[in-house]
Amino acid sequence: MKSDKRIHKRVQRLMGNRFEISVVGEDSDWANARIDEAIQEISRIEALLTTYNERSQTNQINANAGIRPVQVDAEVFALIQRSLRLSELTQGAFDITYGSMDKRLWNFDTNLTALPDPKTARRLVRLIDYRNVQLNAADRSVFLKEKGMRIGFGGIGKGYAAERTKQLLCEQGVDSGIVNAAGDLTTWGNQPTGNPWTIGIADPDAHLLAGTRQAFSYLTISNAAVATSGTYEKYALIGGKRYSHTIDPKTGYPVSGIKSVTIIAPNAELADALATPVMVMGVRVGLDLINQMKNIACVIIDDADVIYTSKTIRLHSPDIVS
Repeated sequence: MKSDKRIHKRVQRLMGNRFEISVVGEDSDWANARIDEAIQEISRIEALLTTYNERSQTNQINANAGIRPVQVDAEVFALIQRSLRLSELTQGAFDITYGSMDKRLWNFDTNLTALPDPKTARRLVRLIDYRNVQLNAADRSVFLKEKGMRIGFGGIGKGYAAERTKQLLCEQGVDSGIVNAAGDLTTWGNQPTGNPWTIGIADPDAHLLAGTRQAFSYLTISNAAVATSGTYEKYALIGGKRYSHTIDPKTGYPVSGIKSVTIIAPNAELADALATPVMVMGVRVGLDLINQMKNIACVIIDDADVIYTSKTIRLHSPDIVS
């Protein structure tokens, strides 16, 4: 018997990024109602995590740095707990306290014309230290020990929102779909044809064509997540050199050596959170980390266009090193 299921899709700007929500179903009204609920969930998470609203819990934590602990929702507390565990795992290459230098040092939303002052960079980097985030499980409070410290969820928030939205949609009876948060995406179920989802890995050197980036390779996945971090996403041209928006929290300067990192993981939060630290760590150390983790894989493209993969991935190309 032929299925009448098809993909119902909507694109919307949320959390400052392009979200694309795809739901497989027969009835368009039902599918659109589920997408409405998904958008409400992402908006709810944005209100908790944003640094652009003084009333957000994130900004309350930041405003009270060095002053007093701030009680937060269980959801925010748990996300910070997981973030700190990832910081330990990556030896600080992932650090939500990067917000301490965020816009004041490198603002990639404006036309940067010069490198920041090294003295200023050193001063602001001093405030980046996940070990100075104090959690109290008894009252679910968060305290930043140093005045001027700031946390931000730019390295994990989109993935968290995608994964939470997937869970909500599954609870509402959506058997198959994709939540794509600006390239950090999670999939479940299959296409209406019964085949797994096919996901493209962006070519970091390809020009934007009709609003989409060309892919250099494709993955066939289901019930898994993919996140890509790359120098092509946002950067500054200073003195003819391209500087990535991915900052090394230890130096305060952009990372170099890697053009893009794609992580394949069981959930989007983890995939999102691992993509940036692998860029910071570099090819050798980053691959070593991923190869020690169960059910995690990665594809790295370095500045010389050499492709590296973790042990569990085999791509067919003469330029691949694994």
